[in-house]
Amino acid sequence: MNIFQMAYDYRSFFLSGLQYTLLLAVLGVFFGFILGIIVSLLRMSKFWVLRFVATAWVEFLRGTPMLVQLFLIHYGLATVGIEFTAIQSGAITLSINSSAYLAEIFRAGIQGVDRGQTEAARSLGMKQGMTMRYIVLPQALKSVLPAIGNEFITIIKESSIISFIGVADLMFEARSVSTITYDGMTPLVIVAFMYFILTFSMSKLLGRFERRLNTDDRG
Repeated sequence: MNIFQMAYDYRSFFLSGLQYTLLLAVLGVFFGFILGIIVSLLRMSKFWVLRFVATAWVEFLRGTPMLVQLFLIHYGLATVGIEFTAIQSGAITLSINSSAYLAEIFRAGIQGVDRGQTEAARSLGMKQGMTMRYIVLPQALKSVLPAIGNEFITIIKESSIISFIGVADLMFEARSVSTITYDGMTPLVIVAFMYFILTFSMSKLLGRFERRLNTDDRG
């Protein structure tokens, strides 16, 4: 069976896996985005305890393999009575892992905003919270949007580890097709090509979006 015939005959497997892969990637970046902003603000807090907690969060998640984090959440927490479904464990793992990287991206974006604007806002009577919400964060987020897009591409690729706990993503379905057809190579080639199409398309879209932002800034 050639690669095109297999892709067509088992399209339901691959399309089902694609749905789960995209779902997990979107959930990971969405919740990672929210957590990342919170962690980045905590890292810049004037209270050392909050800075310590946020720093420990970032360093631990960036310094340990995502697969270990996945097993800790799905299997480790189950031993103390905290159980999640495979989808929930996958989404939580991708979210918290993504939050550590996005937190550093946001922190760099916030620190890159001209301090003069913050001082001007404070001189006009705006409180620190309002200044951060209306002046600093909008500019910081705009400057780091390309990096957020790159994180989404990374999460799409790294979501493949979720198949280890039984989520029927692309990798899981590739193994299922291999079991049915006794072909260990072709399903993996098909999945690799699907991942490539996803990431390449996202990369091109992000490139166009970044150029659009630069054009708007110059205008």
